[in-house]
Amino acid sequence: MIHYLPLGKYSFGMGDRFARQARAQLQACVRAAAQGVEVVPVWNKSNREHVTIGSDPAQSRQAADAAVKALHWNKPYFLDADHIRLDSVDRFLPYSNFFTIDVADWIGQPASADAVKHFLDRHIELCRGVGAAPKSEVEKIAGKYLAAVARAGEIYRHIANNKGPGNFVTEVSMDETDAPQTPAELRVILAALSDQNIPVQTIAPKFSGRFNKGVDYVGDVAQFEKELNEDLAVLAFAISEYGFPPTLKLSIHSGSDKFSIYGAIRRALLHHNAGLHLKTAGTTWLEEITGLAAANGEGLALAKEIYSQALEHIDDLCAPYAAVLDIDRSRLPAVKTVQKWDSGHFVSVLRHDRKNPAYNPSFRQLLHVGYKIAAHMGDRYLNALTQYESSVSANVTENLYERHIKPLFLAGD
Repeated sequence: MIHYLPLGKYSFGMGDRFARQARAQLQACVRAAAQGVEVVPVWNKSNREHVTIGSDPAQSRQAADAAVKALHWNKPYFLDADHIRLDSVDRFLPYSNFFTIDVADWIGQPASADAVKHFLDRHIELCRGVGAAPKSEVEKIAGKYLAAVARAGEIYRHIANNKGPGNFVTEVSMDETDAPQTPAELRVILAALSDQNIPVQTIAPKFSGRFNKGVDYVGDVAQFEKELNEDLAVLAFAISEYGFPPTLKLSIHSGSDKFSIYGAIRRALLHHNAGLHLKTAGTTWLEEITGLAAANGEGLALAKEIYSQALEHIDDLCAPYAAVLDIDRSRLPAVKTVQKWDSGHFVSVLRHDRKNPAYNPSFRQLLHVGYKIAAHMGDRYLNALTQYESSVSANVTENLYERHIKPLFLAGD
């Protein structure tokens, strides 16, 4: 019998770098619930973010629990140990009930000939039906992914041994690779995960196009929509064939602000009657900066200072995120220029409004990775969030509800 902790049809991963916006974030889900649509909040934060900021998973748990209590949220909610591996998972075990297992580094590590042969013998169904492929292709795909899936199994069992099966949600991340996964590859991955007895509820494949941090999707929207529909059909097959939880759904990473594909996602969800987990992270941090700038005075001055230091340390800040950034340095304004901006202009340049000619995606991406600057400011930055809480929280809630949740999960309902 498979044991799993149920996850709702629609779930929303909400990053909160400094654990100060949980209530404002949850308010977006409260607004969706008032419209009759349950969007399950999942607060996600990676080990890398905790290390950068000097925070701890306990703080994320405290912030989430406090928000739930304050807003009288009586529906499910989760805390995601985002992109964990065996060497980083233990610090999350007491606090998290959602684990995103990241095995991208093991993709392509060769599996043994015996492991591939046994897999092929067990899964002749992979050569027929949805996402089918010739045996030779299945063999090649298995050789590419079996080692990664075995690693996922090892990490899953470590979590289950500590928390008990059925007490957490499992996601497997395969998205941080160079090439998008085909439906045939996704089918092989799911078959292999079933062999590991992992009750996967969300899986993050790699799609074509670029999912850069904090800005819109770059790529062929029609091709993305085709891939999305094919993947949803594969998931429906896997639920039926392998006994995965009926809540198994796609997870789209770096999904924040991918506005040009939200219509395609919405159409696919309605067509397949499917669920979705959309994972955002830095969009809330950017709304903190937007809120500070919008408040004017010391808030605007602090936002300008963060940009100034981010520009000075651009190489160090961008290095860990190089694969998901496209910053045109020629479009980054000089510090002297930014110092002359008023509140309205700073917000117009930063806020992701594609209709505003002042919007600058390179400026936005640099500030996206600039949270390390705010972390070094310590209490000075945190005190500013408290001082300008009303402006910040209003921007956080409005962004998540109006620009993300509403077009994805409420449009047309």
